Amino acid sequence: MAGVTKELLSGSTNGRQIKVTGTNTAGAVTIHTADASANDFITLFANNAHSASVLLTIEWGGTTDPDDIIEITLPKVGIDGDGDRMIVINKPLTNSLVVKAFASVANVVKISGDVNRVS
Repeated sequence: MAGVTKELLSGSTNGRQIKVTGTNTAGAVTIHTADASANDFITLFANNAHSASVLLTIEWGGTTDPDDIIEITLPKVGIDGDGDRMIVINKPLTNSLVVKAFASVANVVKISGDVNRVS
């Protein structure tokens, strides 16, 4: 019988937000590494602390465009509130694949979220 556990993003320290420091695929920061055998259902939120809109790129288990790429423009601070925006909700990943992120501006986007692990 399958069990479900709530997990922190593996790229997070103690559940804290993950700062997106890179501006291209070579500098992409690890958000989460999926479990080798269980199914991870990942939810991600992002916020932008910059004074202008920022393009966030999520690499979902690979770097092939468009197959593995999720892109979203995060509005500047003050537009539609300053809080988190949902980027991904319960999207599955397994087999030790990695979710990474980079943005058009370094050090202004932060990502948080959690994982429902089904084993």
